[in-house]
Amino acid sequence: MTHKRPAVLAAFFAILILLLGGVSIWKGGLYIGKHEGDTMHLMQIVFRMADGQTPHLDFMTPIGALAFWPIAVLVTAGMGVGMAVIWSQVIAAAVFLPMLVWVSKTRLTPWVGALFGLIIMVLLMSLVHGEAQRSVSISMHYNRLAWAAAFVAIVMALLPPKSGRGTVDGIILGLMICVMAMIKMTYFVSFAVPILVALVLTKQTRAIVVAAITGLAVVAVITISQGIGYWLAYAGDLLTVAGSDVRSAPGEPLPAIMGAPAYLGGSLAVFISIIFLRQAKVETGGLVLLLLVPGFFYVTYQNFGNDPQWLLLVTVLLLALHDQAQDVVTRFGVNAKSAILTMAGVTFALTAPSFFNLAYSPFRHAAIDVADYAPILPRGGVHTDLQSADLRVNRVDARIALDGQIDSLPFYEDRDEAAILMGEEIPRCTIELGLPRVMDVIARDIDAADLSQGRSMFAADIFASHWLFGDLEPMEKGAPWYYGGAPGLKDAELVLVPLCPVSQSVQVEIFEILNGLVNAGKLQLTEVRRTDMYVLFEKTDL
Repeated sequence: MTHKRPAVLAAFFAILILLLGGVSIWKGGLYIGKHEGDTMHLMQIVFRMADGQTPHLDFMTPIGALAFWPIAVLVTAGMGVGMAVIWSQVIAAAVFLPMLVWVSKTRLTPWVGALFGLIIMVLLMSLVHGEAQRSVSISMHYNRLAWAAAFVAIVMALLPPKSGRGTVDGIILGLMICVMAMIKMTYFVSFAVPILVALVLTKQTRAIVVAAITGLAVVAVITISQGIGYWLAYAGDLLTVAGSDVRSAPGEPLPAIMGAPAYLGGSLAVFISIIFLRQAKVETGGLVLLLLVPGFFYVTYQNFGNDPQWLLLVTVLLLALHDQAQDVVTRFGVNAKSAILTMAGVTFALTAPSFFNLAYSPFRHAAIDVADYAPILPRGGVHTDLQSADLRVNRVDARIALDGQIDSLPFYEDRDEAAILMGEEIPRCTIELGLPRVMDVIARDIDAADLSQGRSMFAADIFASHWLFGDLEPMEKGAPWYYGGAPGLKDAELVLVPLCPVSQSVQVEIFEILNGLVNAGKLQLTEVRRTDMYVLFEKTDL
């Protein structure tokens, strides 16, 4: 039966790809239910890469190129961006399949191997980032891919192979570490040291050497093709975001990730698990898991939604390490080995809402009524296969300040700083729904006024996706998502001031920069168009 096990596992993983991937592809497009701004951020990067541009060198982003490269390749081949997103996930799952078979065969029991493969396949092919909200979203798809790579690398490092010399292990490990670094550096920084420590403690010396050679080979290929400046630009983007007040941490503060009510159960569970591992004489497993915990917290802190998906990995590790445990009864009368299994059940229960949301998101996607959806890019041609709920695309809602605007409501003094550009205060207003329609209308109006003419435009807002909707061009060195400073302003010929932005706090930050340049005599802004929705300036560098 043992010799049949790899084939059975391969068949099981292939069925998962056919099931989850097939259901996702079924609709012939991608139909999301939220996060249109994030989706346009993805589209900007994909279209720029499909046009031959390189992340970090040609535009600013802290996300690694591998997060978007497979999608861009498919778009370059003529596929609509919606289907390209889905197919890229299916292809990623197919690439992971032989690695999962290898890891399961060499390190895990059949049932734990099947569970591990199921978790990885779900992470790779789901159509939501996690949490328990049921809407389909492709936002932060790269976090799922990075988690999958991290899970594979950590399991391989902590659980030595039952046989083999370590060459294949080293190649897989090296590739997974590179995947983390080339998708989101947070994962590499958080897990590289614990992985190395685990490899040393489990005496996987050959795997360490081969992994290092594999990683250096990947780095060499990228450096030869892109130049050393690529790595300097990547580091510069990461440092910019790390020092940014806008997006350095898109959710709860770090102490809350460890001890807030929503997360305390997971934190306690992992530390109790470590205690039981140590008591059951699984010293290496307990130590490495302890070293992983800071990375678990930090990655969760860095990811929007703060979803502790690492609990899935802890579940697998506890089930796998259970075989190494000894029957030790603690002074409280608890069998530590049995307690490890109990804690595996606890950690899975704590993350079950997120996991099942991930797992059945493709089926939710298959069940939607496309009549309720509208293209994000109404003039996008083949790319109209990426759609969002019509309510979110075409209904425009905003949050406006009433105090100070209505006589019976006195102004609230502790409001955030007003957005003032060259002495003019922008009304307190932020878009909450209908961002694609707003950008489309602005882009069409600029086109109709014959002001676009293939020029680039800097937008005083967190998103600068207007060029997707009209005849504008993306800014050289621009940022699809604003993280700070004025990226792309030097190249821009136009400056757009939305009168109801997505983020007025970002607008305040940008206005401080523009006002400083204008007052210093380094920049001239000449108003060329004003509507109820925006003010447009032509920019002249002095």
